This record gives sequence, C-alpha cells and structure tokens, in this order.
Amino acid sequence: QVQLVESGGGLVQAGGSLRLSCAASRTTFESKNIGWYRQAPGKQRESVARISSTGSTYYSDSVKGRFTISRDNAKNTMYLQMNSLKPEDTAVYYCNVNFYVNLYELRNYWGQGTQVTVSS
Repeated sequence: QVQLVESGGGLVQAGGSLRLSCAASRTTFESKNIGWYRQAPGKQRESVARISSTGSTYYSDSVKGRFTISRDNAKNTMYLQMNSLKPEDTAVYYCNVNFYVNLYELRNYWGQGTQVTVSS
C-alpha cells in the first residue's frame, strides 16, 4: 500500500519560514501529479501548490510568490518551502499523489497531514 508521510510542520511567527516534506513509500513521484493541500478549521480543503505529471506547476493566488513546491525523485520526496508566512496560512497541510494505472482507473493517495500554525 502506498504511504505518504509529511513532516516539517510547527509553530512559527508571521513572516517566518517552514519547509514541509512528504516522503513516499511503495510509489515514486516521477511522472505523476503531486501536490500540497491545506484545510483550515471550518473550511474546505484547498489546493495550495501542484506539479503535474508533465512538470507544470500551479500555485493558488494566496501563496503565489511565497511558497515553492519541488520534488527530489531520487529521494521519493516532495517539498513545500513556505516563506513570509501569514496567520491565514494556519492549517493542516496534506500532500497528495495521483496517477492513472490504466485508461480508466485513477489512484489517489493522501498523507496524514501536518499542522502549520502561524502566530501574529
């Protein structure tokens, strides 16, 4: 079974930085859609940053210019570098990988989440 394990969350003051990591086992990130999502209390889970299987990147408007998504294929790990953090970035952050195993069957996997808290 594919497993994604996040790390790197914590408490940081506004303006600070954190780097989240997501390590994969029993799969790789190469040539797959990967991404980071977050869910704040009382809100729906939202996309923060993604890399498509073809290498295109996407950032939500709220994090563009502050967050950077990357991956290290050799380590089967993806990262989210978060700079200039704001209190509104406070949420549980989840990593995701999804890919088709054939023309019709999509596999979609989530990590367990890591809490990021930004104090003002």
